Amino acid sequence: MFELTTIVFTAGPTTYELSIHMREPSFADTMPRALTGSTTIGDVTLTPTQKLVILALAETMLLREGAGMGGIPTGAQAAARLGWTVTRFNRKLDNVCDKFDRLGVRGLRGGMRSYATNRRIRLVEYAIAARIVTRADLALLDREAEETL
Repeated sequence: MFELTTIVFTAGPTTYELSIHMREPSFADTMPRALTGSTTIGDVTLTPTQKLVILALAETMLLREGAGMGGIPTGAQAAARLGWTVTRFNRKLDNVCDKFDRLGVRGLRGGMRSYATNRRIRLVEYAIAARIVTRADLALLDREAEETL
């Protein structure tokens, strides 16, 4: 095991998170600390507002407040969290989804015969798995909410 291992699983309506800390880990992290969480495959660069869009959608999952993917807010709820209009939020969400779609992330844009009905969920899944957003980034949400008041 690594020095810190986190296990997340869902059983019924509840999501559990276990953190295991090892004094003498069997494995070592080979990724330099400076890169952890800041690089992804495809090396995407986000504007500050694009990152806020992802954070507003991923907040519940990053906090792991007993919610699974069903806890992802609607566009209107995420816009309210940021103090933005729904139109502004949706425009920024479209831009983020287009950017990741161009990098090959599937499920973020609808096509001629398909709809991106679950694009918010897919975006959050990808952003958390690729460490584009982390729990440490959540402070940015409160700063944005304070600045828009």
